[in-house]
Parts: sequence; C-alpha cells; structure tokens
Amino acid sequence: MSMKITFPGGYVVNANYKGFDIPTDQPVDDGGQNSAPTPFDYFLTSLGTCAAFYALRFCQQRDLPTDGLEFSLDTVDHPETHRTEKITMTIKVPEGFPEKYRRAIVRATNQCSVKRAILDPPEIVVETV
Repeated sequence: MSMKITFPGGYVVNANYKGFDIPTDQPVDDGGQNSAPTPFDYFLTSLGTCAAFYALRFCQQRDLPTDGLEFSLDTVDHPETHRTEKITMTIKVPEGFPEKYRRAIVRATNQCSVKRAILDPPEIVVETV
C-alpha cells in the first residue's frame, strides 16, 4: 500500500492514503499556522482510536451495552526533552458493566495493532531516488 505525501506550502505536509486526504501542520510557536493536527497528534489519535475500537468491539461481540462507554488517552511529557514518557488509556465502562469482563476488556484493548506495532516495531527504511 502506498501513501503519497505532498508539500503545499509553509510547514504543511499532507498525505493521501487509501483515498483520504490527511492534512498536517505545526503549531504557530514552531513556525506553522496550526491549520491541522501535527503528525504526532495523529500518532496519538491512531493509538487511542485503535484501542478504543477494540474496547467497542469487545462489548458489541458480547451484546454488552455501549451507551456510556468512554475512552480517553492522556500523556505525560518529560519537562526538559518534551518527549512523551507515559501514555495512559482509560476505559470508562457503562453503568452496570459486568465485573467479570473488566480485565477482559483491558486485554482486548491491548490487542490494538497500533500498540503492537510500537512494542514490536517494523523495520523502517528511508531511501532517496
């Protein structure tokens, strides 16, 4: 699968992948115009939405209620390097969620393919042509 990256101007770097246009930019403080999320914002978004999908699917496959199901992702950055040190994902289960499924929904969420790619990263090759 191929992704096309374009540079329309300024610090904007856009991707077209599977027919979707995905804009990125940088914050004003970093020279951008803050017209779109940063690439790292999309990284965090892909991790959160992937994991949340697994939680949702877990409930749907067991006919468990999803009204009130919420998922959040919080980060802690190192104060000097600004590198993300910790990512915490929290599943707020609906009222009446069976206690017997609490550990199981966490296990299901941990199957997220984005998380697995981080923990066992693919080889990344950069080349010029």
